[in-house]
Amino acid sequence: MASLATYWHTVRYLRPIQIAARCYFKIARPRPRAIDARMRQLPGHWRAPIAKPRSLLEPTRFKFLNQAHDLAEIGWDSPGIPKLWRYNLHYFDDLNASSAADRHLWHAALISDWIRSNPPGRGSGWEPYPTSLRIVNWVKWLLAGNTPPEGMLESLGTQADWLTRRLEYHLLGNHLFANGKALVFAAFMLQGPMAERWLAKGTRLLCAQLQEQVLGDGGHFELSPMYHSIATEDILDLVNLDQAYQNPQPIVEPSLATKMLRWLAVMSHPDGGISFFNDGALDIAPSLGALRDYAERLDVSLPESPHPGMTHLADSGYIRLHVGDMVCLIDVARVGPDYLPGHAHADTLSFEVSLAGKRLLVNSGTSEYGGGPERLRQRGTAAHNTVVANGENSSEVWSGFRVARRAYPADLTIEREKEGWSIRCSHTGYARLPGKLKHIREWRLGGESLTVTDSFAGKFSLAEAYFHFSPDVRIKQEDGHSFRASFAEQTVSIAVQGDAVLADGTWHPQFGRTVPNQHLIVRSAGETISTRIGWRK
Repeated sequence: MASLATYWHTVRYLRPIQIAARCYFKIARPRPRAIDARMRQLPGHWRAPIAKPRSLLEPTRFKFLNQAHDLAEIGWDSPGIPKLWRYNLHYFDDLNASSAADRHLWHAALISDWIRSNPPGRGSGWEPYPTSLRIVNWVKWLLAGNTPPEGMLESLGTQADWLTRRLEYHLLGNHLFANGKALVFAAFMLQGPMAERWLAKGTRLLCAQLQEQVLGDGGHFELSPMYHSIATEDILDLVNLDQAYQNPQPIVEPSLATKMLRWLAVMSHPDGGISFFNDGALDIAPSLGALRDYAERLDVSLPESPHPGMTHLADSGYIRLHVGDMVCLIDVARVGPDYLPGHAHADTLSFEVSLAGKRLLVNSGTSEYGGGPERLRQRGTAAHNTVVANGENSSEVWSGFRVARRAYPADLTIEREKEGWSIRCSHTGYARLPGKLKHIREWRLGGESLTVTDSFAGKFSLAEAYFHFSPDVRIKQEDGHSFRASFAEQTVSIAVQGDAVLADGTWHPQFGRTVPNQHLIVRSAGETISTRIGWRK
């Protein structure tokens, strides 16, 4: 049970509109209204969007989050099935998945069954977020030339009308953006006075949220590469819609997608996959390659690939160092917007490394949501390549999506050196502890080594620097302070200053997936911990 202080340090960051909207959601009980909807003439310029991974295995059998269930056995909203899995069931992503045309009859039957089995306004499927994603998927399916089953257009209109009265102002962020996007998609597909109102409301929402959510360097303000990828797809979908209907007042400028693609390229590993800062997993959001291909179909300008050297995403708070064969991605960022840290991890001053195109050091990733102990562990500092002080998290993550007192980065310096770069930064997260501890970390990257030095000012009993290795890496201890790591055709030497322990751990590259790996813990009660990772060209 969280303490009153924890609640206070969580709630005090919320915006008044979030508190008011939470009260509204608790009290208000709007009644769904039947909407007599008619479809507009389909445009001739709709481009194929990004194909989702196939999730419908048989006519009623689905696989989400690495778990398969049959709809005929569990129904649309079984309380025995995790809510995130049920949400995915209601998204209808498979309508626009790979080889979706081959499953057209299955899809039409599922749409009809959903309408029969999910009365308006009831159950998980009518919550605002799954409603928003389902509206977009249904509209994309119709734009692909599919004939709507009986009742589909009326249901689509009822869903859009319902959504206008359940907008997620209590959450804001990517949820509210998804609400606005859904209203715009419904408005372009259907016609009539209601559609005009949806378009006006959705456009106002999107314009306001674009200014709020896309930072000056192109990053999404929740500071999760995974959610940034989702937001980039949203932007490209809106560009597609503008172009298809030759919208005289475009909702988004294509150049915004170019900026967001550049940010994602900077925050991706050489293997093309995202880095795991804050909530992050593969195969939830589209890959950088898929987003670039989509942008090309829309004639959106593609950014150049990141250059060797240093790239500082100053508005987001991330740094990419590329020297020789090593790429190092560094988190000197806030945990996210103060009023919206739901996808934040206690990962301040963590980093990830690729060597010769392969991942070497990895943050632990995300395999589940919810409020259980494993979710909390994966959000904790010890699951990341950074320092735990006195057994505490750098930011007070709790429950499934909450943060009380949080770390703020400070005193960032970036210096060019003869053969590489030096990055130095501290954070305030441990100032709440009795000893008013300050953690300062320096990364020095040259052509053949990366040295990470952790310094401490203030009183503390124990500091532990965690280094999590890719599952492909095998580590052996050579003596008390030396280790050797092998992976692919690389051999890496690790020399530590401090008491080092090699332990088994887990990596979570996908939801519902746990992969064994190893991690190194370097402990000290002194003023510094130093870890040098060396390799030969």
